[in-house]
Amino acid sequence: MANNILTAAKKAKNDEFYTQYSDIQKEIQAYVDYKPDAFKGKTVLLPCDDPEWSNFTKFFAQNFERYGLKKLISTSYASESKNYKDGYQVTLFEQNAEQFEHDKTKIKGKIFTLTRDVSGDGKIDIEDLEWNYLEGDGDFRSEEVKKLRDEADIIITNPPFSLFREFISWIFEVEKQCLVIGNINAIKYSEVFPFIRDKKLWLGATNFNKGMYFYVPADFKYSSTYKFEREKDGKKINRVPGVCWFGNLDHGKRHSPLSLMTEDEVIKFVSKKPFRKYDNFDAIEVPLVKLIPNDYGGIMGVPITFLDKYSPEQFEIVGLSMRDGFGLESHKKYDNYKEIRQDGTYTGSSGKKTNGNPMLKGKPEKGNYYIDKDGNCAYSLYDRLFIIHKSN
Repeated sequence: MANNILTAAKKAKNDEFYTQYSDIQKEIQAYVDYKPDAFKGKTVLLPCDDPEWSNFTKFFAQNFERYGLKKLISTSYASESKNYKDGYQVTLFEQNAEQFEHDKTKIKGKIFTLTRDVSGDGKIDIEDLEWNYLEGDGDFRSEEVKKLRDEADIIITNPPFSLFREFISWIFEVEKQCLVIGNINAIKYSEVFPFIRDKKLWLGATNFNKGMYFYVPADFKYSSTYKFEREKDGKKINRVPGVCWFGNLDHGKRHSPLSLMTEDEVIKFVSKKPFRKYDNFDAIEVPLVKLIPNDYGGIMGVPITFLDKYSPEQFEIVGLSMRDGFGLESHKKYDNYKEIRQDGTYTGSSGKKTNGNPMLKGKPEKGNYYIDKDGNCAYSLYDRLFIIHKSN
């Protein structure tokens, strides 16, 4: 469902959603609770931000002194680069500024900075934001925005979902601290997973696997069947499922180990049967995070939702299914298998399409399976992370 919604949004060029102030506040507070000086003396860059609508600039500007920031930089895209359906409505802060030029506003991005008390009221806050036009349209891949990236200590934003892969790669070109919003399936991206495996990137403190409500234009629609929308403060907001925070700022939740049962206890009290080994990976299948045995010495395959509970002091991530070369490789191919429906009819597909998926021997209780000429059967599971206890 989440993938379908995001795909539809991308096709309609509606893949930009504006984050609620309360969601930003809740997430950032987790880092400050864990490390009170997490932002002290830091330059924070908020690219792709559009401060006239986005809450990221508003939040950090209002908390500039509280967090002890050194500098706040925010950049926005030019209005023409954003494919507005009904044209661009000039904001009051632009019209009232000496540097405002209507033609420039359409083709040039903007840069907003906050470093000092401009208003003279004795404090540094949103009233002291200074802005000007960029040379280009504000694309984060431009050389001028790259220079801002290089200057920053921490990069925080909600990038367009369609550019998430490229945006993460852009950040790690210079290995900056970051906090960005993306779809949970980004865990499996080839541009993202290696950073997760190598403990350079992890999930944020809030909103995992629950979705988030984002501000959207009044005429915004995913589809006629999608009903998760409401109004807040006179603005329309839509729930986008499967969205979470990614970053490398530390928080306390990340260091809270799971309380787990032994393998015997799991079998006795929950599963009533032994763990099964995959047909194509040297690991056992653990279908639920709560069933991870605390005394198993080998590699275990767990749902990707495990990452929300992952403590690097407790577990090591060693691989990802469907990604040969990411730590644990499949030792079996299914090219000579055929895909069969539950009623025994042939779908017309070979087992080649399931290569790399975690596979179990036998037939499933429901869903399609694969069979070879000798009658050997196997069926495919959802993607799995492969983990091992840190002590082993």
